[in-house]
Parts: sequence; structure tokens; C-alpha cells
Amino acid sequence: MDAAPPPPLLELLLAALALAPALWLRPWRLLGHAGLQTPLLATLALLPLLWALPLWRSLPLQLHWSGACLVTLCLGWPLAVLTLTAVGLLTWLITPLTFTPALALLVWQGLVPATLALGIGALLRRFAPHHLFVYVLGRAFLGTVLALFASSLLAYWSGHAPLADAAEPVWVAQWLMAWGDAVVTGMLAAIFVAFQPQWLATWSDSLYLRN
Repeated sequence: MDAAPPPPLLELLLAALALAPALWLRPWRLLGHAGLQTPLLATLALLPLLWALPLWRSLPLQLHWSGACLVTLCLGWPLAVLTLTAVGLLTWLITPLTFTPALALLVWQGLVPATLALGIGALLRRFAPHHLFVYVLGRAFLGTVLALFASSLLAYWSGHAPLADAAEPVWVAQWLMAWGDAVVTGMLAAIFVAFQPQWLATWSDSLYLRN
């Protein structure tokens, strides 16, 4: 009889480190503001399908869509963590994934990029000018590239890369996939800033438009 695989301790630890402060901050109180209800519901409706799509089709190189950085921009980090956890649970329910790869998918495609995006945003607010283009190009676009690519590197180096069948890391593909995610995140962030700023919890007219 084959030995049971060891429990995914690293993913469990990372998920707990993200969920504990997110729950402590009680971000669901923000849902009283109608502006956040639309991106929240859109995330729960669309993102599980996008996460599940590579699992429903057999391709030589699976293309994974994260969306975690956009969710963080829209909902703020604490509410994004809870929402991405719900996305991970829904993806688990609608795919043939078992618990361990489903948890890896949640952590490395959702929670880690969202947390890295939070750190990049904090650095930009501390050291960069408070300007519209810094928010859109720096935080939404380049910040997404860095957060997603760093998350893929951390996942591979830790030996917990989700759904990775290749024997060697495909760095070029991971880099290009991060840019694809970033283009959509930057484009939607710019549209939301212009037409629906209430959908961005991380946006502030008084901070970024004061000049």
C-alpha cells in the first residue's frame, strides 16, 4: 500500500497567516458601501470559472489566470483574502481537484499574489508620488507583473507549484502569463478610475487627484 502524501503544511501555514488577520479586521463591514458589492459578486461569479478552465481542457502548457491583484485593488486586501478563499472553494467544488492541489491553487494563484500586491502598493504609496499614473501603471500594471511572477517563482522554489507537470520551470511562459494578467488588470483599473471609482477600495480621489 502506498504511503499517504504528507499534508501541505506550507500552504496551510500561508493560508492561515493570510486568513487570520483578514478575519480579525472584519472587512465584511465594508459591504455596507454599495460600490464594493458589484466587484465582489462579479469575482465570485467569474473567477472560479477562470481558475477552473485549465482543468477542464488538456493543454501541453496550462495557462492559469489569477485575477488576485485586480480583486485586491477592488476590494482591499482583507476582503480580497476572504473572497479569494471563497473562489478557491468554489473552484474545488466544480473541478476534479483533490484537497492538496486545490489548496495550492488558492495559495499560489490567489493569496500570495494578493499579499505581494498589497506590499507593492504600500511601497508605492510610501516612496512614489501620489499620482494617477503611479496608481494605474505602477500599482495596477507593473505591480501585478511583479506580484504574479514572484508568486510563481516562490511556488516553484518551494516545491509546491500548483498543477505543474513540467520537470523544469518554464520561466518565459510564466513571465508572459504575468504580463497578460497585468494588461487586463491595468486596463480595468484605468476604466474603473475613470467611470466607477467606487469599485476600487484602494483608490482615493483626494490622494491621487489632489494635484
